[in-house]
Amino acid sequence: MTTGWHRHLLDLFLILFGAGALGLLVGELAWALVLAMGFYIVRSLLQLRRLHHWLTHLSSHSDPPEDRGVWGSLYDALYTLQKRHFRSQDKLQTMINRVQESTNSLRDGVVMTNARGTLEWWNQAAEYLLGFRRGKDEGEIIYNLVRTPEFRQYFDNKDYSQPLEIRSPSRGYLMVELQINLFGEEDRLITVKNVTRLRQLEQMRRDFVSNVSHEMRTPLTVISGYLETLNDHADDLPPLFRKSLITMQQQAQRMEALISDLLLLSRLETSDRTTRDTECDVAQALKTIHRDAIALSGERGHRITLRIEDERWLVGEDSQLRSAFSNLVFNAVKYTPDQGTVDIHYYVNERGAHLVVTDSGIGIEAEHIPRITERFFRADPSRHNKTGGTGLGLAIVKHVLYNHDAHLTIDSTPDSGSTFACHFPPDRIVHNTAAEVQPWRPLPGQR
Repeated sequence: MTTGWHRHLLDLFLILFGAGALGLLVGELAWALVLAMGFYIVRSLLQLRRLHHWLTHLSSHSDPPEDRGVWGSLYDALYTLQKRHFRSQDKLQTMINRVQESTNSLRDGVVMTNARGTLEWWNQAAEYLLGFRRGKDEGEIIYNLVRTPEFRQYFDNKDYSQPLEIRSPSRGYLMVELQINLFGEEDRLITVKNVTRLRQLEQMRRDFVSNVSHEMRTPLTVISGYLETLNDHADDLPPLFRKSLITMQQQAQRMEALISDLLLLSRLETSDRTTRDTECDVAQALKTIHRDAIALSGERGHRITLRIEDERWLVGEDSQLRSAFSNLVFNAVKYTPDQGTVDIHYYVNERGAHLVVTDSGIGIEAEHIPRITERFFRADPSRHNKTGGTGLGLAIVKHVLYNHDAHLTIDSTPDSGSTFACHFPPDRIVHNTAAEVQPWRPLPGQR
């Protein structure tokens, strides 16, 4: 470019020098210089026109105009930049094509939208799972095509910590799971999974557990009845038979408890997060559970305290809430060593209603806490064998709280005790109840 610029200045000097010499010869120096500058300006304008035409018709196969001097150097420099640009563009397009081809091979759907939800691109699996049409739905708002109120709320709330499960808008027999990820300037990358088979297997499992539990209840009732009859005449049996009879009765009772828990859990799982909206007297329920916990402790000498700081009721299903609360309290009694403490604390604040059960029991290892609410999960099977637990209590608690828009928190330290807390939202509190906040006082017989 420097050489071209020098040549351009030299050409301009030669033009002006020649025009000046000619003007001196004919006695019209001024007109000669004006004509020379006019020629130079016209030529520059023609070069600009050529440059404009070349740039507006730019393609990877167009050659630059040919010229000498500064214009030739400018054409060459722009041509070099053009080649670099097209090479980069080809490389980027190749990469994009490869990404799209690989994405199209996925069984999961992938959808890209902008911040407003305008569809920009999707793969073939998304066409099948969501019913999008290539060449027709580009530029459409996604929730105009996925017309589910839950999806619109999920899309707008920007809380994508958990996926959303809905029915396919184009194939109602399919269940799909959508997970949204933000990128760029709040653009969305949506992944769509077909979870129909998984949900069918879950439903089969629920039906199997429910049916088997119902079928087992009848023969187990017969067996328990005969065992009770034999127990009435245990004095007539040999000592070895009496010991066997006691063991059979204990195992039959354990099976009855397991079947009852399985049936309850099956009802909770199939309730579709619906509860009968009644006003539940939580304070009275906790007083009853407190008395039962003292009876369960028996001669083990636990110190079981109940603190009720607010007697306002909760909206929910009384039987479910009693089941959840009793599971937490009875577990605390079972897994707390003799002479240990169990504290039951119910209070209400601006964040909602809270039931906190704290014990000085054996505690739970940190690695087991995320799975402790799974059905039949046992952090230490030997301890469950001693307590006779079914392994379903905390699973029942989790589902009851889910049905009541509540959640469970667990804080535990091995050999130092555990704290299980149920947190209910403010809209579950009955604010027009006649119950008043009372200062805590020990209940009669409380120890």
